[in-house]
Amino acid sequence: MNKTLLAIRIFFIALCVIASWLVCYTIEEWDHKRGLAMAVGLMIGILVVLVDLMLKGFSLRGLTALTFGLGVGAIISWIIGNSPLLNKGDPSIIYLVQLSLFVICTYLGTVIALRGKDDFNLVIPYVRFVPHEVDVPLVVVDTSALIDGRIAKLYETQFLGAALVIPSFVLMELQSIADSPDPVKQARGRRGLQVLNDLRAIKHIDIRIHQSEVSRRQDIEAKLVFLAQSMRAKLLTTDTNLASMARFQGVPWLNLHALENALRPELVIGESIAVDLVKPGKEDGQALGYLGDGSMVVVNNARALVGKRVTAEIIGVLPSAGGKMIFANLLGESVVA
Repeated sequence: MNKTLLAIRIFFIALCVIASWLVCYTIEEWDHKRGLAMAVGLMIGILVVLVDLMLKGFSLRGLTALTFGLGVGAIISWIIGNSPLLNKGDPSIIYLVQLSLFVICTYLGTVIALRGKDDFNLVIPYVRFVPHEVDVPLVVVDTSALIDGRIAKLYETQFLGAALVIPSFVLMELQSIADSPDPVKQARGRRGLQVLNDLRAIKHIDIRIHQSEVSRRQDIEAKLVFLAQSMRAKLLTTDTNLASMARFQGVPWLNLHALENALRPELVIGESIAVDLVKPGKEDGQALGYLGDGSMVVVNNARALVGKRVTAEIIGVLPSAGGKMIFANLLGESVVA
C-alpha cells in the first residue's frame, strides 16, 4: 500500500510539471518562461503531496463530519445573509457582513462537527460496503470481557449470534495493558489479545471495529455506555461498576457471571454425582471434594478414599455464603482410582 501511494504521488508531481510545461504552448506570452512554469508546477505538486501527508490521520469519518459542518455553516450564513436584516444599507458593508457570516458560520460548523464526529457518525453513518444485516442485534464489548476470555467460547457454541462491536479505544487500552511492565497486567493484556485472535478465527462471528476516541482514560466507561445507548446495543462486561452505570442509564448488559450461574445444573436429593476427594472432613469418616462450580461436597464414610474420584448419592443440599454445601453418601461400588 505504501509503495502504491508513493508511485501515485510521484506520478502526480510529474503530471503537475508536464501540465505547467504544456500551458506555455497555449499562452504565447509564457513561451519564454517554460522553466519558471515547470518550477511553479513542481512546487504546486510538492505542496499538494505535503498537504496529503499532513492529513494522514484524517479518516473518512472525519471527512464526512467536515463536509456536514461546512454545509450546515454555509446554509446558516446564507439564511442570515438573505434575511430582512441585511436588505438595506451600503452594498459594500452588506457584502463584508455576508462574507464575515460565511467565514464564521462555516468555521463554527466545521469545529463542532469534528469535535462531535463520534456522535455524528452514529446519527448519519457513512456507507460501508460490507454484507451486514440492517436489523442485526449488536453487542458492545469492553476490555474486561476480552481479558476474561469466556466470550470466545460463548461465540463458538453459537448461543450468542449478535454482531460484536469493539471500540478502537478498547483495543488501545488492551494494547497498553499488554505492554505494561507489571507481569500480571502484561499477562492479562496478552490473554485479551489472544482472545481477539480466537474471535477472528471464528467464521460465523460478525466483528465490527468502531472508530471512536476518548480524550481521558476516565471517560472510557462513560463512552462505552454512550456507544451502547446510541447504537441500541447491549453491553457485554464483567466489570460490576460499568454494569451499574449501564443499568442506571437504561442500557441492557450481559453478565457472564450471571450466565455461568444460570447454567449450573440444579442438584436434587437422590441424584448421583462424581467428585474428586481432596481432603478429610471435620467429622469422623468424612471426606471433602469440590464440584466444577466451586460447591463443596461432604461425602460420608469416604475418608479412606481421599485423593480418588468417587460417585456419591446426594442426601442434602445446604445454601451457604460461598455457594452450596452438598452432603452425600458414598456409593462404594462406584469408586474410580
